[in-house]
Amino acid sequence: MRIALLRPLLPLASSTFPSPINGELQAIFFPIHQQTTQRTLSIRRITPNFLCTFTTASLLPPPEWIEPFADLSDVVVSCPKQQLQPSIWVSRILGLLHDSPTIETSLTDYCSKFLIKLTPNFVAFVLSSSQLKSQPEAALRFFYWAGKQKKYKHNLECYVSLIDVLCVSTDYVDSIREVFDGFKKMGFLINVYAANSLIRSFGNLGMVEELLWVWRRMKDSGIEPSLYTYNFLMNGLVNSMFIESAEKVLEVMENGKIRPDIVTYNTMIKGYCRAGKIGKAIERFKEMEVGNVEPDKITYLTVMQACYSEGDFDTCLRLYHEMDEKGLEIPPHAYSLVIGALCKEGKHVLVNAVFEDLVRRGCKANVAIYTSLIDSCAKSGNLDEAMNLLRRMKSEGFAPDEVTYGAIVNGLCRSGRLDEAMEYFHFCQKSGVVVNSMFYSSLIDGLGKAGRVDEARKLFEEMAEKGSARDSYCYNALIDALAKSGRIDEALTLFKQMDDEGCDQTVYSYTMLMDGLFKGHRNEEALKLWNLMIDKGIAPTTASFRVLSIGLCLCGKVARACKILDDLAPVGVIPENAFEDMINVLCKAGRIEQACKLADGIVDRGREIPGRVRTVLINALRKAGNSDMAIKLMHSKVGVGYDRMGSIKRRVKFRSLLDN
Repeated sequence: MRIALLRPLLPLASSTFPSPINGELQAIFFPIHQQTTQRTLSIRRITPNFLCTFTTASLLPPPEWIEPFADLSDVVVSCPKQQLQPSIWVSRILGLLHDSPTIETSLTDYCSKFLIKLTPNFVAFVLSSSQLKSQPEAALRFFYWAGKQKKYKHNLECYVSLIDVLCVSTDYVDSIREVFDGFKKMGFLINVYAANSLIRSFGNLGMVEELLWVWRRMKDSGIEPSLYTYNFLMNGLVNSMFIESAEKVLEVMENGKIRPDIVTYNTMIKGYCRAGKIGKAIERFKEMEVGNVEPDKITYLTVMQACYSEGDFDTCLRLYHEMDEKGLEIPPHAYSLVIGALCKEGKHVLVNAVFEDLVRRGCKANVAIYTSLIDSCAKSGNLDEAMNLLRRMKSEGFAPDEVTYGAIVNGLCRSGRLDEAMEYFHFCQKSGVVVNSMFYSSLIDGLGKAGRVDEARKLFEEMAEKGSARDSYCYNALIDALAKSGRIDEALTLFKQMDDEGCDQTVYSYTMLMDGLFKGHRNEEALKLWNLMIDKGIAPTTASFRVLSIGLCLCGKVARACKILDDLAPVGVIPENAFEDMINVLCKAGRIEQACKLADGIVDRGREIPGRVRTVLINALRKAGNSDMAIKLMHSKVGVGYDRMGSIKRRVKFRSLLDN
């Protein structure tokens, strides 16, 4: 037995012993103290000059290495491993693992109390348990704690199981890399299970460098990749947006022994859609049938979602009809996409037909579908039907969310039913429904157009108080209301505030302000605003140029408007019907001479054919109430005819209409 030198923790028994006369050692045994956790044997050795206490080593057995299963193979040899019951220690160790600062202390105390140590197999089994899937932090701490046990080393399964747990969140990427560095230093001989698991884990997080390391190690070890391995590799490359590399893997599969399956194609199509390569996604979709791989509902849904996001509603609807013809199950999200596409195209009658098909198939609508239907009805002006759908939605147990109520409020504002819209707004505030910027934007726009500018301004200020983000739409709605009510200085102040708060000033912001400035006869300020917009790289729209050209024409600066129109052409901005708007406004203002000069200039510069300009001028004169001049132009050869002066043929100018 081992002898250890100890300082006595308790006083010795009150007995006296004579010192040995001959200096021989006399051992005297004392009883074991009842409250100690270790049973020790104390020995007092007395010599003439030295008194000390030694204790023998613990009489308890050494800690036992425990396995995850109650292995009875020595009793029942035929018991398969998969039928073994987990050891009672598994549940007890799992009970100690929770996200708290005391995990390590609790584990140490527990194992010391019961004289146990955890084997690598036990640690790997615990790490792979379903309980730890949602506790990555606890799993990581348990892994590091287990690694500090004496004479312990993690095995391959420990590392693989931990990485699988940590991959549930991108928050643990650094920890995963640290654990994987330890894994590489161990030099394990990798197997198929470990390779597939690691490739899947790294692929889900887009950790391409680690993924390719495992792939090379697997190939070096002579392990042939399976279909699952290829699919995991493809998924990792796609998640990391290595689309070309994924294409090469797919090409290898198509020309090799292991043929791609539906999962492979779905992964590749997902990659194309994420990269915005919708054309390639559709090509691959068509190739599937050639390769005897039938697209499933996930394939259709992936392509439909991409087409919807790109605004290709026709393809989205076509794919929906294909699913219907093939008898595939149409998931609720597919219905949401189709209904949303039809709503955006204004095909409200077809929306109802698709909804009825959904009901006929026994598929229950969800919140998103009802919201799309309500939005469609509201935008088409059918508010009564929108309200009926809202009631039906509630009766089926669906709780309308902020998007649903936002669609209702927006529809009411569009229809001028502002008081009802305000009632829903206050109802949402009291009911705890999140009142987002869509509510405020719709109400501010509706109140502004109704001339209730002060109420709109109050709601705008309330947004800041409630912490709701004020976007460009909110700002533009109030700027438009202020500008149209003649409060242009307030609108300009708000425009500057918009820039100070980091909100994008859009082309609509500039257009509304220019319109207000021109109407207030502040023409130079409007021109400065136009130049500022161009300098900031904001592309003008047809509406913005219409405002500018009309304002310049009304203040007699037709040539300036034409010059600006010429400057826009080289940069690819050619406003449609720009000259038509200018001729119309000049005729309406009674400036026929300027309108004729503008018409001649348009024809001389080759911007439009003379017959088209002639028709525009006739219509403009008629709309302006100058029917006599319109009839005169119609029965003359002005603009399209020619006069000869000897051998010279000249087109009859529009200005000649004013002669006599």
